[in-house]
Amino acid sequence: MRWFRAYRLRSPRRIWRDDEGAQLVEFALVLPLMLILFAAIIESGRMFLAYQTVIGGVRDASRYLARITPRSICETGGSVDGQAATLANIVGNAITGGSVLGGGVTVTSVEPSLDCIAGSYRFGDAPIVEVAANVTITFPFAGLFTLVTPSTLGTVTTVVADQNRVFGS
Repeated sequence: MRWFRAYRLRSPRRIWRDDEGAQLVEFALVLPLMLILFAAIIESGRMFLAYQTVIGGVRDASRYLARITPRSICETGGSVDGQAATLANIVGNAITGGSVLGGGVTVTSVEPSLDCIAGSYRFGDAPIVEVAANVTITFPFAGLFTLVTPSTLGTVTTVVADQNRVFGS
């Protein structure tokens, strides 16, 4: 009881200069900003990893298509549209292969195309195949950012494409 009376009788200036608990108040002020910064770092890293994985899957699909397409496709007038389902499986397997990405990456469509470049090449026209994938990346921690900005990140939709020269089967 004696210490309470002594503390109560202190002057207001002395109480104002007392810095007990200042670190706790500073930590409470900085903690929300640190959490949002860490969440932004995690989300941007996750988006980069997802994008790189999709690029790898599209590149694999393009290489596959360049290997199975006959070299004489420009002269015979063929098409590569029949391989869309197989290419979608290749891109999908590349995306779901890692457990880090989870269900946040969705391939909406995979479209193969063929372009015949005219010229005086060794085997005639040069066939070039392209695989383009429409991808949607969803952010699982997007709700955290509503504390800072009124708009949410939601999803990012992009097209990833890769070209290869046809080597033939």
